[in-house]
Amino acid sequence: MNSGSVGIESLATGPMWAGFIAFVLAMLALDLFVLGGNKAHRVSSREAAGWASAWVALASSFGALLWWYLDGVAGREVANRKALEFFTGYLIEQALSVDNMFVFVMIFGYFAVPPELQRRVLLYGVLGAIAMRAAMVLGGVWLVSEFTWVLYVFGLFLVVTGIKMLVLAEHRPDLDNNALLRWLRGHMRITPGFHGQAFFVRIGGVRHATPMFLVLVMIEASDLVFAVDSIPAIFAVTTDPFIVFTSNIFAVMGLRALYFLLADMAERFHLLKYGLALVLVCIGGKMLATPWFHMPTHWSLAIMGAIILVSVVLSLKLPRRSHSAW
Repeated sequence: MNSGSVGIESLATGPMWAGFIAFVLAMLALDLFVLGGNKAHRVSSREAAGWASAWVALASSFGALLWWYLDGVAGREVANRKALEFFTGYLIEQALSVDNMFVFVMIFGYFAVPPELQRRVLLYGVLGAIAMRAAMVLGGVWLVSEFTWVLYVFGLFLVVTGIKMLVLAEHRPDLDNNALLRWLRGHMRITPGFHGQAFFVRIGGVRHATPMFLVLVMIEASDLVFAVDSIPAIFAVTTDPFIVFTSNIFAVMGLRALYFLLADMAERFHLLKYGLALVLVCIGGKMLATPWFHMPTHWSLAIMGAIILVSVVLSLKLPRRSHSAW
């Protein structure tokens, strides 16, 4: 790479972008207005497993459809490369989203949010995450297209973030002293208890925020931090804005189902955070080593998959220390 600017190439057409955005909007509308995603409801493990499987199937179908389309218009080699970039990016985003899931567990536990109220908060969290991802993908693509050295900055950031995760793996964030939460409590009228799913209520003619609003703000803040970590990671795989955006959105859309599926088992995956930290270090190292060594995408996919698998297996095999952060 040089220190100047380069053009960002993408084989995605206008109709492809429009079709994917229409698909996302249709799925959100289906969730909101048909499946009752905005209503109080306790999600069972069976329901969560069904939705998690559905999102994996949809992502896999999208990757296959992308390969089929590109095979016809751009050739087999391009189709193979772009499909592999999508699936690798999706795996990275899905793996890193697990770390965010554990943050959700901590936030819901801290505020003692009833299970039936968690679904609506996470739905709004998904909406906010999609908006943030769109803005950050566009910003990241512009930066890379104008200044290719930004990829090295991304790589260094990921290495530092991964090392920090390793060092602080056993550290439990102190929400009582969280700056954002303290500011909200100091500048807003907040009710002592929940009022159903309401974020705001009027008491004596005065508008008050409920604890649900504080939960929503903390969820959105964690989504922002998660995006800052994960968006640079996928640029180690591809700079194609369509691949970056679609792989991110599929991971985000499936995050809510993944949470309800794995939240009760969070304590069992006590070593997964170490695996995710190593993934970030590997991705960042790959970006920094680009001038001297090019790692094929399928190698990256295999290494990251192996790290995650080993950390999950070891979590199940080795006993958890009582002072773990999770």
